[in-house]
Formats: sequence, C-alpha cells, structure tokens
Amino acid sequence: MRKIIVAGTGYVGLVAGVCFAEVGHQVTCLDIDETKIEIMKKGISPIYEQDLENLMQKNYASGRLNYTCDYKAAYKEADVIFIGVGTPEQPDGSSNLSHIATVARQIAESIEKDCLVVVKSTVPIGTNDKVEQFIKDFLPENSVFCQENIKNDNPKIRVEVASNPEFLAQGTAVYDTLHAARIIIGTESEWAEEILREIYKPFKLPIVSVNRRSAEMIKYASNDFLALKISYMNDIANLCELVGADIQEVARGMSFDERIGSKFLNAGIGYGGSCFPKDTKALEYLARQNGYELRTIKAAIDVNNDQKTLLYKKASRRLITFSGLKVAILGLTFKPGTDDLRESPSLVNVPLLLEQGADIYAYDPIGVNNFKRKFPEGKNSNGKITYVKTCNEALERANVCFIFTEWEEIKAIQPECFKKCMRTALVYDGRNIYDLEKMKQNGVEYYSIGR
Repeated sequence: MRKIIVAGTGYVGLVAGVCFAEVGHQVTCLDIDETKIEIMKKGISPIYEQDLENLMQKNYASGRLNYTCDYKAAYKEADVIFIGVGTPEQPDGSSNLSHIATVARQIAESIEKDCLVVVKSTVPIGTNDKVEQFIKDFLPENSVFCQENIKNDNPKIRVEVASNPEFLAQGTAVYDTLHAARIIIGTESEWAEEILREIYKPFKLPIVSVNRRSAEMIKYASNDFLALKISYMNDIANLCELVGADIQEVARGMSFDERIGSKFLNAGIGYGGSCFPKDTKALEYLARQNGYELRTIKAAIDVNNDQKTLLYKKASRRLITFSGLKVAILGLTFKPGTDDLRESPSLVNVPLLLEQGADIYAYDPIGVNNFKRKFPEGKNSNGKITYVKTCNEALERANVCFIFTEWEEIKAIQPECFKKCMRTALVYDGRNIYDLEKMKQNGVEYYSIGR
C-alpha cells in the first residue's frame, strides 16, 4: 500500500482520508489547525457525520490513520498527496483557489521523491493544469517535472497532477465514499492512472478514467444537473398551487419513468449546503468568462433564490405583522444528518423575521451551536431569538411555526400536537412533511409547497 497524505480535514479531506485508511492504506491527514489535529487524535470528529468518528477511532488505533500539522515532513515521504481543501465561493460566483495554491506551493517545496498530486477539491475546469504548472514553478532546481521526465533517462523527481472529484452527500458521506456509484479519475499519463487504480482497487467500485478537464467537468455537470432537477420540481410545485394540482402526486407519477427516476423530485424551499449553490454559480461564472450563457443553470439559481423566502412571503400575506409574535422555527441546517448551515433557508428567513420584531424560538437537534455563532441568543435586530432543546418548547404558545429541515424528531410530531401546543395552530412547512387532510382534521391551518 502506498503512503497517502490528505491535505485538508473538512468534509472532503477527512472523509476521504478515513475511508482510505479503512480499506487498508497508510494515511496521514494534514491540517494547519493544531487544535483541530489534537481533537482528531482523540477520536473526535470536527464535523458531524454519521459513522465518521467510529472509523476515525478504529483506524487511528490500528496505526493506519494519523494526523499532523507538519506539512514538510508529511510531503517529504508521500507517495500520493490528495488535496481536499476548501474552494469557497467569491462574491462574483467564482471559486477562491488560494487554499489550493498554498498547498501546491508547499508540496513543490517539500517533496523529495516521485509523487502524484491528486486534486479532490471541487475546482473550475482547467484548474488542475494550473496546479501542475504552479508546482513546476516552485520545484527546486534539481527536480524534473513530469513532461521532462519523458525525455530524461535519469529523472530525480517525478510529479504529476490528477483530478479525482468526490460525489459524497453530507449526512451520508462515509457511506457514499465506500459505496460510490463510480470513481472518476482524470489523468494525463498511464503512470498516474495506474497509481489511482491501485489506490481504489480495494474499494471494488467501477472506475471511469478520463482526462483531467473532463473529470473536472463531470463533477460540475453532475451536481448542477441535480440542482437543476430540484429547481425544476420547485417551479412545477409553484404552478401546481395555482392550478390545483398536488406536486407529490405529480412527482409520484413522474418517478415511474426510468428516464426520470425517483430521486430529487421532492419539492421544498430550495437546495442548500456546500455543493449545489456554490457549484451552480461557479459553472455559470465560468461560462460567462468564456462568452457563453448557461441559461438552464442560471434559471435553476434564480428559482432556488426565490424559493427560500416563499413561506415567509405566504405568512406575511396571512399575518399583519410578526412584531411581538412567538415564532417557532423547527430545523436550522440545510438538510437532516449534518450540522452544516451553508445556504440553509433558515439563514435567509431568520433575519427577515428578526427585522420584523419576531420573538423566535428555534429548535435543531444538531445545528444550534453553529447557528448561535451567527445569531447569538437574545436580542437580535428588532427581535429576539431563544434556542430550545425540544420541539414542544418551540411550539408552546407559538403564534406561527416554520419548518425548514425534515429531521426525524420534527417528522415525528403528530398533527394534534400543533393544535394542542400552539396559541394559533398556523404552520408553514417547507418540506411537505404532513398529510394535508390529517392537519385539517386536527384543526391546523397548514401551508406547504405545491399542494
């Protein structure tokens, strides 16, 4: 087994490193945050992800998995370096590649033997070419870059860059990595392809080998297609409300068509998280930079932005004001199974409600601590926010309830509970959790999406 270094311990890097160790590789996860490294050595995951801590503890105890801040020592002995650092969105929609550049330069200045550098982070098409050139620019003078090795009978150091995008979903990232539908590898040489095939052989998964730019595009094209599918269903849902159709019945009917499939047909208040919002905007930006308009992706972005405030606008038409009202918010994260708030509908709606003077009581089983960093408990803007430990605390004597995340704890609430607990049984459900007729029978004034 080759010695693998994974740079970055976020969702992409940490999950990849742990899963590589799980199938038998010797792995060191690298991060610049010393506190984070020490926490991980104790078997504590810095992110909430199902099964991750158990595998961290198991593989650290076996010696297959380690953590370090010493990039020079780590890169010096590496056979393969996976880059899994963040590429955050910039105001214009482009990707910030500064973390990638920092790691690339550190690799160039530290390696002392042949090494394959694999970019696992989501990056714009053509980035791997730039990373390879960047490493070449900073290699010591006694090193020989990959293209030159072909002409050199006695190369000292061989370095090449490959693309290996991830397709994990937050909340199921470990399972998605170990049981992926396919592994995409983008290489420019047989040497790089053979190394990646060897690394992924223990996974026993289909491998699709393409060139680097195609691999980069596959990542964006896949994510953006799913985002487009969600926005399409939300658009249809909004029309369903106007013409008297039920989006859930429509989706069920569509799902039997194998060309369409059953996944990503659930209407709601929009997609969020670290991938879909960022990747749609990044690809749309890249297209504009190349003089092309991606009209379908632009439409998906526009629909998603409008969808997030749909419930707030419905409630605003129903109520004179939110000022002085107790507002229950159930669910803060962008989806269940994660503590990630990125692009969550709650981040859009809470400020609107607070500005109107709402007295918010918010519940989430996992995401409260992260949300508190953005909205501290107590007075905020014209309103106030209180974080509670149960759904019932949020609902008690509430004037209105918004549901933003379909956690199991929230789905378990019975319709009669809203009538019993709330001062006014007025519920706006962004995830279509409840049966319309049952809510009506229990005296709940219930609004959802597309029904």
